[in-house]
Amino acid sequence: MKDLNSILEHQREKFRAAFKSSVEEIQKRIDELRPADVQDDVFTKFPLDSSGRKWQMAVLEMLEKDISKDVFVKFQQILNERNNYKCNGCAICCNLACSEFSPDELKKRAENGDNFARQFLSIFIPYSTKEEARKVYPEYIALLEKNKENEVYFYHCPKLTKDKRCSDYENRPQICRDFPDNPLTLLPVSCGFCGWKEKSEDMTLLLHAIIEIVEYYKEKIPL
Repeated sequence: MKDLNSILEHQREKFRAAFKSSVEEIQKRIDELRPADVQDDVFTKFPLDSSGRKWQMAVLEMLEKDISKDVFVKFQQILNERNNYKCNGCAICCNLACSEFSPDELKKRAENGDNFARQFLSIFIPYSTKEEARKVYPEYIALLEKNKENEVYFYHCPKLTKDKRCSDYENRPQICRDFPDNPLTLLPVSCGFCGWKEKSEDMTLLLHAIIEIVEYYKEKIPL
C-alpha cells in the first residue's frame, strides 16, 4: 500500500491534470462567445457599449449561471453520495483532530462568533505533546511534518470510551456528524468513508480546479 506522501503527491498530480484540461475547456467556451469583430483577449479593458464589453458580460454570465451552477449541483451529488457510507468506529478522527490554531486562538475565534471554533472547543482538548498524538496515527503526523510549513496543533475528544465509542453520541455536534465532509480528506484505511473518497475524489478535484479558474476570470475581467 502506498504511504500517505505518495497518496498526497498522486492527488496533486491529478489536480494539475484536471486544472490543465479545465483551463482548455473553459477557454474554448469563452472563445465560442467571442464576437467576430473582437481580436483582443477577454482581460482587455474595452469601452462601454462595445462588442468587447458585451462579450465580457456574456462570459461572466456563462461562468456564473452555467459553469458555477453545474459545479454546485455536482458538489451536492457528491455530498448526497456520502449517505451510502457509514462510520466504522475506528475512532481515529475522535483521537486525532488537527488545527492550525492554538487553543487560545480557537477560544478567541469562538468568542468572535466563529461557529466551527465554538463546536471544536466543545469537543476537543489539546494533547500535551505531539508524541501523544503521534501514537494515534503516526503516518499522518509524519506527513504533516514533511509538508506543513506552519505549526499544527493536535487535539482529542475526552468523551471517547475505552471501547472506542462516543459517550455522548446523541448530542455530538454537527462537525462530528459531517466528518468527513470532503472526499479529498486523507483518511486512514480503517475509515468507513474510504469508499466514498475513492469514488468521488477525481470529480471533486475537477470541481475544485474549475472553481479556481472561474474565480480567476471573475477577478481579472475588468468591469
